[in-house]
Amino acid sequence: MNQITQENIQVGEIANGLPLSIPVYRVQGDGSGPKVYIQANMHGAEVQGNAVIYQLLEQLKHLPLKADVTLVPYANPIGCNQKSGEFTLGRFDPITGTNWNRMYVDHSHLVEEFIETHLDCSLEQIKASFRQRLLDHTNTQLAQPHDRINTGKRIALNLQRLAHEADIVLDLHTGPISAKHLYCPEYAKPSASYFNIPHVLLIPNDFDGAMDEASFCPWWKLQQAYAEKGRQIPVFTEAFTVELGSQEKIDLEEALNDANSLVSYLTYKQAFSGSPQQPEEMTRYACTLENYRTFYAPMGGMIEYTAKPGDKVEAGQTIAKILRMERYLSENPLNTISIDEDAITILHFASASVNQGTELFKFFTKYEIL
Repeated sequence: MNQITQENIQVGEIANGLPLSIPVYRVQGDGSGPKVYIQANMHGAEVQGNAVIYQLLEQLKHLPLKADVTLVPYANPIGCNQKSGEFTLGRFDPITGTNWNRMYVDHSHLVEEFIETHLDCSLEQIKASFRQRLLDHTNTQLAQPHDRINTGKRIALNLQRLAHEADIVLDLHTGPISAKHLYCPEYAKPSASYFNIPHVLLIPNDFDGAMDEASFCPWWKLQQAYAEKGRQIPVFTEAFTVELGSQEKIDLEEALNDANSLVSYLTYKQAFSGSPQQPEEMTRYACTLENYRTFYAPMGGMIEYTAKPGDKVEAGQTIAKILRMERYLSENPLNTISIDEDAITILHFASASVNQGTELFKFFTKYEIL
């Protein structure tokens, strides 16, 4: 049986002066496989990833492990405790208003100086040296005087330091009311078929603030810089945001399915010396970020969502009905809302009460079979 160890990493202090910490679990492989980092619950209401980490740990006890795996549930202890009545908030830092998942740092600027001194090094030296450069730079930022770094940035940098140690980074999230989908950088598209996830959002290989981008962007830029110098090297790190479904709920049976999905991908990445998990046979649909359509509420009211996550909808089909009872005597109080193009429903707003301009739905449009 593989041994699981735990440590608690301090990522700040709360108002009474006590430490703010996160649990970090590690499972050691035989050293011949990749280093894997998995975190969950960066956004407060997105709790299903914690159940997936539990189910993963239960499997990792017994699987013939080549990889070293680090797992962090409750990655944002402030967010998961940020309640308003019965609802969990925790998507935005309540002090600054910044999305908790947009506080990571882009280290791609390190590439230019690095390549000048490592152009002819071996692949092993390049990988080890650049990883150390990323870790050193993150540690330097964390070592700033305490009055120069806010709470959210301190949490993000501590998580990013753990992620920079890994060859594979999986950031577990959920949507409001959502189908499972995968944020996949374009360079890693071949890997998407090894997750048991039917909807794949192909994102540019660029930085926009999230953990997956903070993890893979420097390595992508490094590969591009070497290519410009006439040398081909691989992108040494793959990173994905894995959207596990809907927020504010734990489903342990579904978490086991999700854990199997991650084990399937990790099997493909040679994390085990033997694993029974293979990707499920399913139709997987891919959509580029530019065709990932946000549909805003055309009017305010009380809404029934008739297009459910995962549904294919056709142009002209009703996707929602909006009730406006204050206008019962002056106009038709029940309004049907349709979409003007074929699409796949990925997620919708959680509440039935919406203002005009609320982000009602997100759709895959102009999608293709992966």
